[in-house]
Amino acid sequence: MSLFSQMNALCPNCGATQNIAAVGSVNADRRPDLRAAILDDSFQLMTCAECGHGFRLEPLFNYLEVAKGQWIAAMPGREMPEYIEVEDRAMGVFDVSYGEKAPAAARAIGQDLKPRVTFGWPAVKEKLLIDGMGLDDITVEMMKMDLLRRLPEVPLSPGTELRLIGGGDGGLEFAWIETVSETPGQQFTVARELYDEIAGNAAGWAKIHKRLTDGPFVDMQKLYMGEGRAA
Repeated sequence: MSLFSQMNALCPNCGATQNIAAVGSVNADRRPDLRAAILDDSFQLMTCAECGHGFRLEPLFNYLEVAKGQWIAAMPGREMPEYIEVEDRAMGVFDVSYGEKAPAAARAIGQDLKPRVTFGWPAVKEKLLIDGMGLDDITVEMMKMDLLRRLPEVPLSPGTELRLIGGGDGGLEFAWIETVSETPGQQFTVARELYDEIAGNAAGWAKIHKRLTDGPFVDMQKLYMGEGRAA
């Protein structure tokens, strides 16, 4: 089931204390409306009762959709620099819930789940969008890396990330997005053929594929954050 708990939060505008329902877990098989809310950026949006300011809680929940094989530990963007520790904690939760330490019935479900860790709302939204478009998230991340050497301008910096935001067979739409504010910047469309080319060149991308998949945080940003688990 999807779990929410009451908690107090401070309005970032006026500092007033708000009693809100914060999500702890999402079961999208039973609550597809919550998946839709993540995709339309309305999930966990709050309005201060004192000043009327709108704000959004940081993501801190587990997402499950068995029908799509998805299990995501959605974490705050500020925790990304410690992604290896976060990965280990997330996989500990997964192992108890659906992995080696889970009851037999849960392990049977877990065999078809693909565990992932994300940081910030744009990242978890992107994972759902990629799945909905029938794409592979590893290939999308490798595609982003290829784009970095093709684009005339690359505003990649801490707090700014490249995300898939839509598209179809005619082309895939990307945007540079500020992680915290979720503000989109420059947007552009890339021919779908580039995705297909990378997907069909497993040998050429083998080393990058290995780095991207050495843990459940499958995101090109990890490649710019030290040696990772190889260290």
